[in-house]
Amino acid sequence: MRFENSMILHFLWLIPVLAAGLFLFLIRRKKLMAKFIAANLFSDLLIGFDESKQRTSICLLLAVFFMGLIALARPQWGYQWQEVKRKGLDILLVVDTSKSMLTQDVKPNRLERTKLAVKDLIKRLKGDRIGLVAFAGDAFMMCPLTSDYGGFLMSLNDLKTGIIPRGGTNVAGAIEEAMKGYSQTPAEFKTLILVTDGDNLEGDPLAAAKKAKEKGVKIFTVGVGTQEGDLIRIQTDQGQADYLKDANGNVVKSRLNESLLQRMALETGGAYVRSSGAEFGLDFIYERYLSKIEKREIEEKMQKKYFERFQIPLAVALMFLLVDTMVLSPPKKEGLA
Repeated sequence: MRFENSMILHFLWLIPVLAAGLFLFLIRRKKLMAKFIAANLFSDLLIGFDESKQRTSICLLLAVFFMGLIALARPQWGYQWQEVKRKGLDILLVVDTSKSMLTQDVKPNRLERTKLAVKDLIKRLKGDRIGLVAFAGDAFMMCPLTSDYGGFLMSLNDLKTGIIPRGGTNVAGAIEEAMKGYSQTPAEFKTLILVTDGDNLEGDPLAAAKKAKEKGVKIFTVGVGTQEGDLIRIQTDQGQADYLKDANGNVVKSRLNESLLQRMALETGGAYVRSSGAEFGLDFIYERYLSKIEKREIEEKMQKKYFERFQIPLAVALMFLLVDTMVLSPPKKEGLA
């Protein structure tokens, strides 16, 4: 036997507490009555009073409470094997972790805002698999495609600038790394979401996008940041706040490069969305585009389906309640002769 809602059983400790309270109430009530009526006259002067019936009623009510908790815990025994097919999409998130993502033109900064938006997206997924690629000068598959959203979120929480040792921004390399994660996915189900400010420093992103298109991958791009841009705030080795500077000692200002991201999305038949304070864009892409894609069978397996038996303790509880009603029913008064 197993319980589907086993947490309910933790409330069983209330039964001895409830029993002690009810019996103490019965004893106190008897003491109060004894102040006005002799104990040997209770049954003669108090119609319907029967101490043994009161005790029996308390026991029955405790039994009702016990069986009710057992019913709520949903006992199950016996099972049959059932074939379960799960359908969903394969979504690879490719997130920029270069230092430009520390820019605070999007609060609290571009990278942290991205992580918050991804967590909101996870709440919408229903059986879809999702993976995570982090990139800067190189790219790394932080989480392969999975339906274990808890494990994915652990990888997401580890996402930060500096996680990729090689600095810079190589969008082309990120797309190539993401392609490796789609080796077992049919072409019509490959979806890639690129989240970046578009500040590419090496490689040819458009050439990589063309290769992705040849493999059936649609690239949806989310531009993080503003066209006006802002200075890149960093922390020095001493933990002090500073601004990122180039080789000549000039502060670096990072701006959103929408043109590149729009061309990449157009090349593969995807879509481009500029993030904003109210709407980041990931939810929009999922609702407007991804949710309309035909989902494929991701997994097929045999699963045990247990038979519900909560009806049995529920019926016993109702029976005890009926008996309690009969026990406490007042005696019938005899008519006058």
